[in-house]
Amino acid sequence: MDRLEAMRILLAVVDAGSISAGSRRLNAPLPSVSRKLADLESHLGTKLIVRTSRNLRLTDAGRDYVDAARRIMADLEEAERRASGEYQTPRGLLTVTMPIEYGSRYVLPVALSFLEQYPQVSLNLLSLDRTVDLVSEQVDIAIRLGNLADSALHAAKIGEFRLLTCASPAYLERHGEPRHPGDLIDRDGIFFNKRTFFWTFDVDGTPMQATPRNRLEVNAAANCVAAAVAGAGIARLFDYQIPDELESGALVSILRDFDGQTQPIHIVYARQGLLALKIRAFVDWALPRLRASFQQE
Repeated sequence: MDRLEAMRILLAVVDAGSISAGSRRLNAPLPSVSRKLADLESHLGTKLIVRTSRNLRLTDAGRDYVDAARRIMADLEEAERRASGEYQTPRGLLTVTMPIEYGSRYVLPVALSFLEQYPQVSLNLLSLDRTVDLVSEQVDIAIRLGNLADSALHAAKIGEFRLLTCASPAYLERHGEPRHPGDLIDRDGIFFNKRTFFWTFDVDGTPMQATPRNRLEVNAAANCVAAAVAGAGIARLFDYQIPDELESGALVSILRDFDGQTQPIHIVYARQGLLALKIRAFVDWALPRLRASFQQE
């Protein structure tokens, strides 16, 4: 029995939440995955997982073995990186996750210029509007919007963003500019991606929900921007999504005194042992360029 392969299979199954999901993640036949797990349990002489109709849970022995397997696999990956020279020159595959809208507008151009500078590095860019577990999902670097949860991740602040309430000058001329969140009850709203139809504002330090009429709902930020520019109603968008529209006057920011505080943007990465040069190189390359993007707007 190949014990390293068995460890990889066990970790994939545990991280995926079920044997079938683990087999899909591994792109391996389900019977083969089940058999190799059974072989591992037979080799160890103990049950590692308890299978149910919907998911699985680890036994006490399984939790201990999974923890040990993660350490072993991490040590093995670090040894392979050392042997391949990742600590001597930036090289190899670098996986970076980024929010969809912010990533396409700001991170992608920086990433492309990074590739030109470091020809021995290959990039896997994942555009995802969810928080990725860097260790379990084998991601090297993440760009994250909003306040960070307490963690062992290393973080460097890129800048700040805020949520804006905005509309076109034509719409405001036809319907009048609201001066208070309560005025939105008589206005048309453009809602994005099935978000709650209650918008929350900060009124003298107290959260207040205000609801415009639901005239249009879209599932893409670009469509929300286009509809607002066309005068279909009032929208709430992040400032990094509409810098050109604000600068040109196609959209006007309203209710600024009630839109709340700014939130941070960070570049984060896990640090376990020596830091691969490809990670350090990307952080050093991207950080000043992403920070400069805020100064240009």
